[in-house]
Amino acid sequence: MRTAKAREWELRLKSVFDTIDRELESQYRDQFIRHPSRPAEGQTSNPEMDGLINVGASFSAGFGSAYGPGYVVEIRISTLNRVSQDVKHEMRDQVQRLLQEKLPPVFPGQELLVDKERNHLRIHGDLSLD
Repeated sequence: MRTAKAREWELRLKSVFDTIDRELESQYRDQFIRHPSRPAEGQTSNPEMDGLINVGASFSAGFGSAYGPGYVVEIRISTLNRVSQDVKHEMRDQVQRLLQEKLPPVFPGQELLVDKERNHLRIHGDLSLD
């Protein structure tokens, strides 16, 4: 069961992801054809459910991670086109930069770090709910 503070914290985090999602959509929408079963960007009330790209995260207790507890960032590209590893890495690096830029104003006073771990990103550091 999640507390109201935890839900509020994750809603703020989601707002950051929604902003990044829109930025990536505008940059990559002409490079790939959106999956035919996926609604166009802005067609649903939740950016996770439409458009070419979805950026989000899931909490991880951090077992086996050098960084401990945090949020594992996932970047999904909804296309039938082949997406090269170079483009995936470029996108991951861009998401890392954008998170490092956008997290501090949304979580003032909290030191949140964004590091590469294996093939994904992990948000870790001060995850306090205050």
